[in-house]
Formats: sequence, C-alpha cells, structure tokens
Amino acid sequence: MAIVEEAPPTGERTPENPEGERTPENPEGERTPESHEDKRLTSPLVLTLLLLLMVLLQSPIRRALSAPVMQSWTTVFVAVVVQALPFLVLGVLLSAAIAVYVPPSFFARALPSRPALAVPVAGMAGAVLPGCECASVPVAGALVRRGVTPAAALAFLLSAPAINPIVLTATAVAFPRDPEMVLARFVASLVAACTMGWLWQRLGRTDWLRLPAHAPHEGETRGAAFWDSVRHDVTHAGGFLVVGAMAAATLKAVAPQSWLRTAADNPALAVLTLAVLAVVLSICSEADAFVAASLTQFSLTARLAFLVVGPMIDLKLFAMQAGTFGRGFALRFAPATFALAIASAVLTGWVLL
Repeated sequence: MAIVEEAPPTGERTPENPEGERTPENPEGERTPESHEDKRLTSPLVLTLLLLLMVLLQSPIRRALSAPVMQSWTTVFVAVVVQALPFLVLGVLLSAAIAVYVPPSFFARALPSRPALAVPVAGMAGAVLPGCECASVPVAGALVRRGVTPAAALAFLLSAPAINPIVLTATAVAFPRDPEMVLARFVASLVAACTMGWLWQRLGRTDWLRLPAHAPHEGETRGAAFWDSVRHDVTHAGGFLVVGAMAAATLKAVAPQSWLRTAADNPALAVLTLAVLAVVLSICSEADAFVAASLTQFSLTARLAFLVVGPMIDLKLFAMQAGTFGRGFALRFAPATFALAIASAVLTGWVLL
C-alpha cells in the first residue's frame, strides 16, 4: 500500500519553507534563492561606517590637518564652496523651474523664422533665462524636437549656462576688484555661442544630428518633475563643485609654485592650461567663477578662457550631448566649440582686459 505524504497547508512554516512566504511569483510560499534577505550595503550604513572610522582615527586626522599645507588647502576649499553654494542652489532651482514649467513651444514662437536671425536671438535669450549646463542640453533637445532650427537651439545651449543673470552675478561677486570680467565673460560667451550657431547653419548636416525621441520627465506631474530635476542637478552640480574646489585648493597649496609660474608666465600656455582644466573639472557655471578667482597666479585673460570654455564644453556636457544628439554630433561639435571658445576669450581679453 502506497504511503502518501500530506502536503503542508499553503503558507505553513516547514523546514523547507521556514517563513511560509506567499508572493505572486511564489504563490505556495516555497522558499527560493530570491527570498533571501538582501545584504547589500546601503548609503546610511556606509555613512555610519565612515563616521565611525573617522572617530577611531581622529588623532591622526587632527595631526594631518594641523600641518600648514593642509590648513592652507582647507581654507581655500571651504572659501570656494561657501561662496559658490548659494549661487549653485539658486541656479538649480531656476533652471528646474524653466525646464519643467516653461513649455518648449514658447521658444519656438518667440524666435524669428529666419535661421540667421534666430541664432543671435536665441543666444541673447540665454541672458534672460537662467539655467545651468545640465538643464540647457534637454531644453535644446526639446527645441529641436518642436521644430526650432538646430542652429538657434545650439546657440541657446551654449549661451544659457554662460551668460544668465545668476552666472554674471556670481562672476561680479567673485571678481569684486575686476568688474570688467563680467562684461568680458558676457561678450566672449555670446560671441562664441552665436558663431557656433552660424557655423552649424553653414556647415552642419542633418545626418550628424540625432533628434531627441522624447521629453525629459515625460509622464510625471510637474511637481514631481521639478523636484526630480532639482535633486538630480544638486547632486551632480554639487559633486562637481566639490571636485573643482578640491582641485583649486590643491593647485593653490600643493602644486609647486615654479610649475604654476612657468604656466602662468607664458600667455599661450596659461590660456591652454586653464581651458583644459575647465574641461576636466566640469564645474557648474554658477560656481566656476569662484574657482577661477582663486587661481591668482594666472592672468585675467587665462581665467576668462576658463570661464568661457567650462559652461560650453566639459566632460559631463560631452556625455550629455552625445546621449541627446548622438555621438557623431558630439565628436564634431565639442572640438569646434572648444577652439572657438578659446579664440573668443583671447580676443575679448585682449580688447577688454
């Protein structure tokens, strides 16, 4: 006679199913490998471990920070971050509001139909509408998708993060003894943006530009999209601000003065050095003026190149442009923008500084 083993009731705890769990994928409550507790490290746990480590090592950390070079480094780092942070937060809030609440159709109606005239109008619009470079790329993509000529959209993409009121105000605060830097930054950035727009109109090809497929934050409410944009931009821009402040403090406190003097004393090398530094550091445009102001070894023209190049092309912008418009576009657009931004900064610095 066969012995039939009675199955346990559904969800009953057994040695094979100690939890008696029921899920849509596991309706009988059977234990599966996926039902094990996730033991990955979480951000609060990592922060707790880091704070505990700092408490345990507080004596060596205190001795290291008491060294003169570290005191100089800390002073420069804190000064740059504290000065720049209010402008960064204000710029992120305003750029998120524009990206979410101002419809792209507004820009399409406001621009002239002739591309040659639409380029400077779009470039000047950047002086009215605050927006960091993280926000300007999706806004430019929305403009192209709504039928705005690419030349005008690209001019706006380059000018908005460089000459908006928040950036110009931050520049005036960072250079209180050199007010001409505000005008120089405005002129050099606008000239470079419009020139790139006209250059694209003249030489650009449609097959180089991949049109964006959809709008950012599609399907979300405006409030949710606004706060998502704020959180994203604050996280990214704040991180790049910290990296930029650390680099500026390191150059000020650690780098051999002979190296800095060698680069600063050669006008061409100084401009190229700070232009490359702007690309690598990828600092948000609301904060880059304070980093540039701390590089006192370099001339005003070299620092102007830093301020003009950074908001137009850096590592994060290259990645965003490649993701929005295609890698073929970015590989052509980035080098041309870099060269034009340097040329515009040098010419403007020669005239105004």
